[in-house]
Amino acid sequence: MKFSFPVLAAALWCSTAAAIPDAKVTWVALPAASASTPPSLLGVPDECLYTSCPLVTVSHPRGQTPERLRESPSFNVLSHALLHAHYAVLLSSDGGPTSWGSPGAYQQVADAHAHAVQMFRWNRRTYALGLSMGGLMALRSAQPGAEYPVSGLALIDAWTNLPVAWQASPGRQDEIRKAYQTDFPPNAEGDLLRSFLQGHRLPMFIAASPDDRVVPMQPNSVKLYQYALKPGSQFVTLRGPHLGGNRFTTQLAAQLVNFFQHLERQAIQEEVHENAQQ
Repeated sequence: MKFSFPVLAAALWCSTAAAIPDAKVTWVALPAASASTPPSLLGVPDECLYTSCPLVTVSHPRGQTPERLRESPSFNVLSHALLHAHYAVLLSSDGGPTSWGSPGAYQQVADAHAHAVQMFRWNRRTYALGLSMGGLMALRSAQPGAEYPVSGLALIDAWTNLPVAWQASPGRQDEIRKAYQTDFPPNAEGDLLRSFLQGHRLPMFIAASPDDRVVPMQPNSVKLYQYALKPGSQFVTLRGPHLGGNRFTTQLAAQLVNFFQHLERQAIQEEVHENAQQ
């Protein structure tokens, strides 16, 4: 179903708003894929109703929901920084709390994205941010031929290597089997690193810790970063446990925003150059 922007804008401002200090932002619950899946939540800064803005899709850690992320004081340090920088933010349901980047769950993410970009003046650029388990969904969204193009990838303490996640514990294996609706261990079809190893390149911002005992840094973040598009990518080595407090500081939020803003400036310069050649 197609909607006109003025109708959507009116609907947006009639929705319940979540108070964010010093920023005019409205949150909207998007249509849920099923009664058992929580709705994705879209945060839209006031400016993005009138001027073109990019979208950042956020894929959550294992066991989380969009609502819990929105209400998290720690995560709000990151999301508020993005909203203040005039990025619309889509907190994706990811198909449920333990979807592990599965193809079926990704279709729900793609549907949420299609709804979200009708709700503000999207500039046709999307960036993906994945936290912990959400790294796998962020990677799937960045695959060649995905439902929408991803212009840059940001990951924090992220799983990127599904076979390694499979080996982590029997409980993880049960969750992955259920999410993928197939028997495993994962083969090449389930390895989301494969396209990057075969030459697919994207700018990446990766934050990870060698102290992480939940998501080992070497076979996940370090392995993926070898295939990041450089220059323009950044690897931030942190200390401390998985998703510790130093992942949600104003300093890291500023680095994340600077990464996305650099990509935005590049894209705008390329558009200007292309238009000048026409």
